[in-house]
Amino acid sequence: MHTYRIAEAAELLGVSDDTVRRWIDQGRLAATTQDGRSVIRGTDLADHAVALAQRPDRDTPRAAAVSARNRLPGLVTRVTLDTVMAQVEMICGPYRLVSLMSAEAARELGLEPGARAIASVKSTNVVVERP
Repeated sequence: MHTYRIAEAAELLGVSDDTVRRWIDQGRLAATTQDGRSVIRGTDLADHAVALAQRPDRDTPRAAAVSARNRLPGLVTRVTLDTVMAQVEMICGPYRLVSLMSAEAARELGLEPGARAIASVKSTNVVVERP
């Protein structure tokens, strides 16, 4: 199971550490303690990222700073596998990205909801890799 420290969760969601702490205090995001530190389960973070992305009023403060060839760190929120192909959905800050790849590649990368990954975007291709 993937877990993330508060700072890592904040980076993936494109918000401040204080915002993540506030969500935890408000009960909007579940956290547990691991080795004396607060951590968030990857699946809980993925669910929260999807909920944030679906808000029509979501601010996108970093949108203007992103070029077409950026590597966008993010969180895998859904993986749909069939025999040959996989559809991988990610939340990268304020963006939702979808990548199509071979099922073999998705398995080899260990892509599953809650996993951290990087989407490399150039033109119409989205390449997903693990950090």
